[in-house]
Amino acid sequence: MSDGYEILTLGEVETATHRGSTLIPVRSRLGFRAAGVNAWKGDSGEQLIPPHKEDSDNQELYVVVRGRATFTVGEEEADAGPGTLVFLPPGDFRTAVAAEDGTIVFVVGGRVGEAFNPSGWEEFALADTYRQAGQVDEGRALMAQLIDEKPDYWGTHYNAGCFEALAGNADAALVHLRRAKELDAEGESRGFFRDDSDLDPLRDDSRFQELLA
Repeated sequence: MSDGYEILTLGEVETATHRGSTLIPVRSRLGFRAAGVNAWKGDSGEQLIPPHKEDSDNQELYVVVRGRATFTVGEEEADAGPGTLVFLPPGDFRTAVAAEDGTIVFVVGGRVGEAFNPSGWEEFALADTYRQAGQVDEGRALMAQLIDEKPDYWGTHYNAGCFEALAGNADAALVHLRRAKELDAEGESRGFFRDDSDLDPLRDDSRFQELLA
């Protein structure tokens, strides 16, 4: 690396586990802030793209860079080999499964007409991978660094709350989640609070129920 630029291969980026898939967190590794850029990898039969809908006006462009993938968009399936582009507007259900060993899919996402504002979910995925490996302190330090960088953005506090919930620290999780609600003036977090399985350890806690009210 020299004069601020960097050259590396996808294989050099430390991977993380996110919702049953193997994430290559390109954006956070490079500090890329213009758009969401990441990659997913898997062997034959493994989930590549976690099942989801983009409900925040995000457009996504997937590119198969190695191997083959079977994409499911809505109720339709499509086989995608190297060089295939899959463009998806917001709202459409999407997921993908590797059809060959060593498959990698690169993805770019962002909102039309808006500056990209990273929520830190990639850092959360890496922190949670540390947690699952027994390196809770390392994961917590990564989340603290993220909050230091973006202290006034609801998404960083929300992701820290998810980390603490999964780590079994309800008190710390609720502190972060309350702050996320305070900062979320537009109510973007409402669906996440309601549906995110990362918060399942808190759902029977009366204090969490108050946040949902």
